[in-house]
Amino acid sequence: MNAFSRRSLITGATAIGLLATMPSAALALPAPPPVTPDRRSFAPEEQRFAQYLMLVSPMVADMTGDGFFAGGWWRSPNAPYNARVQEHVYTLAWFATQSRPWNPYRGNANLVSALDAGLGHYLGLQHADGSWPEYSATQHSLAATGFGMGYLSKTNALLRRAGVLPGRQAQISAALRRAMTWFLDPSNDTVWQSPLTWANQTTAGLAGAALALKQDPDTLLRQRLTEAFTRLAATGQSPAGFFYEESGADTNYNFEVMLPEMADAWRQTGDATLVAMARRYTEWLGYNLLREPDGSGWFANIAPNSRTSSRFYADVRPDPERTALNNQFVPVVPDLAAFLSSREDLAAARTAWAADPAPVPPLVKPDTSPRVLTHAIYGERYPSRAERTAAIARLPQHRAHFTERRSDQGQDFLFVRRPKFYVGGYFGARRATSLARTGLTFLWHPVAGTLVQSMNNNNHACWATVLPGQVPDSNGPQQAEFLGGEPYRFRYRTPSGSVVTEVAVGDRIVRSVRATSAATEQIPLVVRDSDTVVLDARGLTLTRGRVVVRFDWARTLEPRLRTASSITYPGRRLQILTVPHDGTLTLVVSAS
Repeated sequence: MNAFSRRSLITGATAIGLLATMPSAALALPAPPPVTPDRRSFAPEEQRFAQYLMLVSPMVADMTGDGFFAGGWWRSPNAPYNARVQEHVYTLAWFATQSRPWNPYRGNANLVSALDAGLGHYLGLQHADGSWPEYSATQHSLAATGFGMGYLSKTNALLRRAGVLPGRQAQISAALRRAMTWFLDPSNDTVWQSPLTWANQTTAGLAGAALALKQDPDTLLRQRLTEAFTRLAATGQSPAGFFYEESGADTNYNFEVMLPEMADAWRQTGDATLVAMARRYTEWLGYNLLREPDGSGWFANIAPNSRTSSRFYADVRPDPERTALNNQFVPVVPDLAAFLSSREDLAAARTAWAADPAPVPPLVKPDTSPRVLTHAIYGERYPSRAERTAAIARLPQHRAHFTERRSDQGQDFLFVRRPKFYVGGYFGARRATSLARTGLTFLWHPVAGTLVQSMNNNNHACWATVLPGQVPDSNGPQQAEFLGGEPYRFRYRTPSGSVVTEVAVGDRIVRSVRATSAATEQIPLVVRDSDTVVLDARGLTLTRGRVVVRFDWARTLEPRLRTASSITYPGRRLQILTVPHDGTLTLVVSAS
């Protein structure tokens, strides 16, 4: 506290009264002094605020006199017309209004002044119809408006409770009413498509509207919000279980953004539609997140992902962590407990963080999401370790035998489990986006764990038959015939017929490839640091503990094994096996 001048510690109504009368052009005040956090002073559930405490001073220092969050702390383009850049008003509002022993910024006049200016700039960007821009000054952006409704409603809640900036409170309320009128209109095809283009963005707006309507009730808008939840379920979630991101699945946006926004909206409204959606998505996760038997974490089935590449989730994920708000659903969606940290494990991680003598590491631009702080508003509902263990035991991958096929929007998702292996595949007449990769997408063993993880948006690290010119068959649609039988057989091909692949999954996996020219078999292998890998002319042997896995092509060829240096995991690496052949190859994968 002694780093602050008496003037900078003006608090409450005195500072508020002065600031409320000041024109925005005069709000270019110095930044409050920087702070070095003491890890031991934070309550366990508030450790997420430590790095953001360090952010306040440099963020304010980068602001322009008219309230633009310059400096590149959040979102791009970092331009004055991009309303998303202004979402850090919530960060400033939190520190300006919350009383904690470790927060010297509460009521700080310079901070409140910067917040006032930031809000003025933010509100000034709103179009007359209620929307906000993002990528150009004239754009009417779904994302900027949807997420803006959330951050502004939460900021207003902080301001109201603290009695700060009453003039801005009224302006925010009016802006939110205009935004909701635009956003909740079912004829607004920027927000509402069938199916939704970016379900996470639409859901963010509904969560923001839910809080705004608790602050300022409106019967008509409340009815439109209720109708919007029903419409969200009908147009935002695939029959397969995932949430639509450009008509496809995307683990990052589904699990790390959409589901938390749904939890936010549910805590504000209690709408049962959101619980039903969470249950369906949790079932989908059960097929697509592969748990490592050693308990270290989860590999994601990412080859079908339409937008991003979240490859691995650690078993225990302390804050700051994007999936944290999902814990709100645990009491009503108990199977979701499998994919969250347990209370006991999280407590141990937090205790270790507090005891760490190292300085709190600063956040790096632009990875400073204000969403991390909003996750703290509801308290925590993490599962106990026993509840989580029970949920993990219920995962589909722990059953010895099933064949699950789900289809939607011209896409087929295949999951085949047999006692020794679990195999995923992605096929269809179309793919969601050019980032997705078709064909076989993962290979998992019940004792050894993940053996193969095919990447999306990557022609060098996907499971594929690669034609000359590094053209993989997986970088395009491949329609499949599901032949059935036991072993389970399916066949898929490129549209031109340049590659035809047949796969049989039983006690072993047999993959037979026929190409119209010489080609290369390419397999992205997940290799633990403790594994033993032996490559010979006729195959590759991977030994992991007591499990020996053999990739065998039964003839003398010239294979190579290289490390994908840009793709890393804790205690593991991705190694790309390439096997050039004359156009015909039979690969047998067996385990003993």
